[in-house]
Amino acid sequence: MYASSRQFAEQYRKVGATSSILEADPHKLVQLLLEGACSRLRLAMAHLERGDQAAKGKAISRTCDIVSHLAATLEHERGGEIAQNLSALYDYILLKLTEGNLHNDRAALQEALDLLTQIEAGWSAIAANARNG
Repeated sequence: MYASSRQFAEQYRKVGATSSILEADPHKLVQLLLEGACSRLRLAMAHLERGDQAAKGKAISRTCDIVSHLAATLEHERGGEIAQNLSALYDYILLKLTEGNLHNDRAALQEALDLLTQIEAGWSAIAANARNG
């Protein structure tokens, strides 16, 4: 009759995430996507360590979906060389995610995570610089 506390917590988390998305500007949306990709990739790596292949594959698939979306929404005309470089980097990340998934290669997944983390840090720095300057 009543949902478990875990179900309530999950519903609350989803409402919080939805609120963040609805209130976000385009820059913040990209930041949320990058955070989500890193979070899901960390989850995939934890599933790999536990030997849960199905959960690992699902988490990597969601990470690939986010990275593919980020690549597809690049504005190549406005972004010029930076957009081209990001596109190539996203392609490389997708390659590493695929290798990591197919071969249970933790190093490939870690490399993808390191790259996503660097992109996320750079993206966050842009927002900080805009606020400060």
